[in-house]
This record gives sequence, C-alpha cells and structure tokens, in this order.
Amino acid sequence: MLVLAAVVFCAGCDNTATIKPQPTTVRDIPAYLDHALPKLATVKLWLGEKELETEVAMTYTEVATGMMYRTNILENEAMLFVSSRPHQASFYMRNVVIPLSCAYIDSEGTILEIHDMKPQDETPIVAATDQVRFVLETKQGWFPRNHVATGMVVRAERGSLRATFLEKR
Repeated sequence: MLVLAAVVFCAGCDNTATIKPQPTTVRDIPAYLDHALPKLATVKLWLGEKELETEVAMTYTEVATGMMYRTNILENEAMLFVSSRPHQASFYMRNVVIPLSCAYIDSEGTILEIHDMKPQDETPIVAATDQVRFVLETKQGWFPRNHVATGMVVRAERGSLRATFLEKR
C-alpha cells in the first residue's frame, strides 16, 4: 500500500538488532521496481478498539514500492512505514491505483496528521512537522469511519510502536 515517500524510509533488518532505516529519496528508486511486492510481514496494530492487520515496510525495496501496483486493499488492512529518525515525511501516490489515507505518526505512536490521497497523484503531501517516525496507510476513509483522529496513540501487539520497532529486544 504505498504512497511513495518523497523522503522514503529505508531499513536494514536484522532479527536481533534495532531497525536501522536509512532515509533516501524517490529519485533513488531503481527501475526494476515495476511490479507489486508479495505481501510483507505483518503485525497487528490497534487504534482505540479498532484492529488493523498491518504489513510492515522496513527494507529499502519494501519502502520504495509499498502499495505500488496493487489493485486491492481490504477494509482492515494497512501498511506501516518505519523511519530511523524523526523527519518531515512527504508521501504521494506514484503507481498507486487504490485510494488511500495516511497518518503521520511520531516516535511515541501518536497520530499527528491524517490525509486522504488520490490514486496516481504525484503531488507530495508534506507533513506539517519534522517529528514523523511512522506512516500508516489504510483504505481511504478508514480513519473517520472508525472514529480514529489525531492525538490517538497506535499500539502494536508487542506494546508501543517505539518498543516494537525502535528499541533493542
């Protein structure tokens, strides 16, 4: 479910280490990324009482491709993009035909902003803050349909987003 990031996140993934994504730009995306990726590893996230089965984009290819070229997303499916550091995120919809919404989330898992995105629209949606650590993409309109708003905290099955994705285990 990608809305490609103008400042895309990239992560080195080692099962025993903290995720260490490296920022990159969409201009660095290789030409071979011209097809949908298979379903990524998932984690359950909760926003209030609502549960999302969430794919996690952590490697360079996963982040750069995200939801590109996919043709469907179920109501309670999502994709979470993890960044190595807080920054001013900027997502857009290159090669994405599904209407999506995205939430810009800080290091503590608090939703800072929610935006609707238009299929195939490459106009960047730039965050108002430089504190974005995670971006959560859902089917467009999922947030208001489920009474999820800014200020709410996203939780993972292993606890906070910080504990799940940013701290050594």
